Amino acid sequence: MCGIVGYFGNNDAVPLLIKGLKRLEYRGYDSAGLAIMSGDSFMVNKKAGKVAELESLVSESGLTGSVGIGHTRWATHGEPSDLNAHPHTDYTGKFALIHNGIIENYAALKKLLEKKGVEFRTQTDTEVLVQLISTIYHEEDTTFQSAVTSALEKIVGTYGIIVMCSDVPNQLIAARLGSPLVLGVGEGEYFIASDASPLVEYTRNVIYLGESECLFIGDDGYEIKKLGNSESINKKVSRIDFTLEEIEKGNYPHFMLKEIYEQEHTIVDTMRGRLLLDEGTVHLGGIQDHLLRIERARHFYITACGTSWHAALIGKYILEEFAGIPVHVEYASEFRYRELIIDSQSVVIAISQSGETADTLAAIQKAKEKGCLTFGICNVVGSSISRETDCGIYTHAGPEIGVASTKAFTAQVSVLYMLALHLGRKNGFSKKDGIALTHALHNLGDRVIDVLNQSDHILTIAKETMDANNYLYLGRGTNFPVALEGALKLKEISYIHAEGYPAAEMKHGPIALIDEKLPVVFLAPHDQTYEKVLSNIQEVKARKGKVITVTDKITPELESLSDHLIEVPVSHPRTFPILATIPLQLLAYHLAVLRGCDVDMPRNLAKSVTVE
Repeated sequence: MCGIVGYFGNNDAVPLLIKGLKRLEYRGYDSAGLAIMSGDSFMVNKKAGKVAELESLVSESGLTGSVGIGHTRWATHGEPSDLNAHPHTDYTGKFALIHNGIIENYAALKKLLEKKGVEFRTQTDTEVLVQLISTIYHEEDTTFQSAVTSALEKIVGTYGIIVMCSDVPNQLIAARLGSPLVLGVGEGEYFIASDASPLVEYTRNVIYLGESECLFIGDDGYEIKKLGNSESINKKVSRIDFTLEEIEKGNYPHFMLKEIYEQEHTIVDTMRGRLLLDEGTVHLGGIQDHLLRIERARHFYITACGTSWHAALIGKYILEEFAGIPVHVEYASEFRYRELIIDSQSVVIAISQSGETADTLAAIQKAKEKGCLTFGICNVVGSSISRETDCGIYTHAGPEIGVASTKAFTAQVSVLYMLALHLGRKNGFSKKDGIALTHALHNLGDRVIDVLNQSDHILTIAKETMDANNYLYLGRGTNFPVALEGALKLKEISYIHAEGYPAAEMKHGPIALIDEKLPVVFLAPHDQTYEKVLSNIQEVKARKGKVITVTDKITPELESLSDHLIEVPVSHPRTFPILATIPLQLLAYHLAVLRGCDVDMPRNLAKSVTVE
């Protein structure tokens, strides 16, 4: 959701910024722009549409310079347009600013500035901030730094910003509150971005800005201060832990397909070194210091958004089954505003791929205010959630570029399985059962390959159902959240309306939709739910629905009832939800490609949702 990139150095900033914006395209956006310092003034080029269109515009303008900022915008205030695109400039033309986040009190500030005679050109909240900085700068005859920090102290909302001032052409100022920024430290040059992906080609040394921290870059280097404090902060320089190859498509036509196939490794990598095969349990280093409190917790809350919420639902089922611990699952956007019965005996688990999801961060803050132990599960080292929580477990999925989450989801579920196994072994889950499950989890990579080898078969199913306008996904127990996730994937990237339901709930409404045009995907493992799911399949066939069955064993009755069958080879019944997710990802992918959709950047969506 919006992308920021900035450069300060001795090289031409334009190609670096354009390449950086292309690296950030996965975040979701509708327009893009650059501002480049040239002598004692700057030039701004911005364009609604893709970065490629901005690149053409910049090429025609001959823009060049060694200090600059770039932005991809995901519209909140004001429609996507050339005018509303970032960077925004002030009424004097001295300031240029790019911004991620939302200024909640922009309307009041805008009225105040209009009374002072400031005329606004755009519909955005961001223009209010740059006009406020300019007004303070001129009215108070103050410095560039003071004008920016003073303006930020008047802001209510969230922001990640970079600002330039033509009066001080050899300086960039950046700041964050609720929207991530990372500084890349090179040899005599500096890079700023909303995540590390635009930086890795140039430097692996980074500093993650904390909340309410301001960054000042000039000829003498960089300085970081807390907003409202004049003392410098010494921040740890971290190393980017992924390679350039990991954020490129390689030979795959889309990032999403690459990331689906990477699950052969990412599921295994997430559990590598954590499974104790001979003991039938796990070692989770990131929570060791808080294990006693976790093990003694009265109940758990898991909070998340979107795909991560579906992982949380699977976590609820297996934590309650393995460990006998009550677990509540809440959308983070609801958690933060509800009156919840939580206290110091509660553990709140926050799940987020990016570690920057705004609602999930707010839920963590609320949980901490209530005295809860907070526990993060995320994929990005150094992210806000990893810093804000008391403890946590990283997934090891690597960078996920496709907007629709795939490998991050299965990695999150893998972490939840390990947590449930650990707590289960403390609460009666036998060593024998633990050994069987740890070995099955250890061998998941080979099972994933078997599923991926069915991609052509799933493509055939997609070709036969691509004209459907609706899909229904049905499952029971731990496979109900898998049905929800399958439906979400289809909606996100193919724009086919899809719903996931517990299979038995079909009779309480969705059965009215079933006719010969409706594909119905059933998750039908041979567990305690099999006979009931089989009866649900018969109910759909009686109404001429098209049945696509995902199962761990093809039987004569399934062959007779199903229009299409996908077999998932499992070595342990509890691993079915992880493996069954993958054919649903492939089905969504193939349908989206067949329908001509932009798989990696679906309309209206953003990878990292940093606003409410």
